[in-house]
Amino acid sequence: MDFNYYTAFSGITPEEVNFLQQATAGLTETQHRNFLAIYGSKRRSPQDILLFTLLGFVVVAGVQRFVVGQIVMGIIYLLTGGFCLVGTIVDLINHKSLANNYNRDMAYESLQIAKMTP
Repeated sequence: MDFNYYTAFSGITPEEVNFLQQATAGLTETQHRNFLAIYGSKRRSPQDILLFTLLGFVVVAGVQRFVVGQIVMGIIYLLTGGFCLVGTIVDLINHKSLANNYNRDMAYESLQIAKMTP
């Protein structure tokens, strides 16, 4: 599949494009279109995670953890004020890895769903 399909996702890194190309290598055209639609709806950009982390300083700590599906950590951040803001600062620094880990999980999930279609 063409590189241009993946560059439509905001904030996508070359590593993520490479991973997606390898993961979708054996898909048919229909399966690949389904994968792009499913993955595109579940994917989170690193900029979004950064904004949600910054929200933790002002409004509610732990929003970024809820967004990436880490409900237990989100509750812990919420109750402890983001580990007294230290955890929020760490997440601010590591927002790209939070997004990449979440996106990788969503890619695997989307790939399984896309493979179910003929």
